[in-house]
Amino acid sequence: MPSKQICSHEATKARRDKEELSKIIVDCAYRMHVEIGPGLLESVYEAVLEKLLIEKNLKVSRQQTIPITVMGLSLDEGFRADLIVEDLLLVELKSIEQLAPVHAKQVLTYLRLLNLPLGLLLNFGASTFKEGCKRIVNGKQDFVSSCLRVNQKGK
Repeated sequence: MPSKQICSHEATKARRDKEELSKIIVDCAYRMHVEIGPGLLESVYEAVLEKLLIEKNLKVSRQQTIPITVMGLSLDEGFRADLIVEDLLLVELKSIEQLAPVHAKQVLTYLRLLNLPLGLLLNFGASTFKEGCKRIVNGKQDFVSSCLRVNQKGK
């Protein structure tokens, strides 16, 4: 009987998709925003969020070095991804007073280079969580509509 529970748990975990992962991450980040508040370094929020997601039995890669090839040049360290969750979703964290349009563009570029469908841009320096939480979609995806979606027009 225990093996059925393990199989069931594994099957449940395998069914987690980008929408479910997004919800889990946003829930954890919201809790952090309420309990911790603004003012800490980005690296602190990143470390706390990583631990919270690992506690949810998610595979999390923090500060992963991403090699890229651009203009015929190969770079071993093109950039570092703040968090990559379940090899499916990118999380970029900030701790600044206000996001600039370039921050969403940065996440979209990272998503394209990683060939990932979805990213979350989380700013813990914003006065409200809603103001600091942006959902960024790479290309046309079959997503459930979301109030967090950032439409990338004029690509």
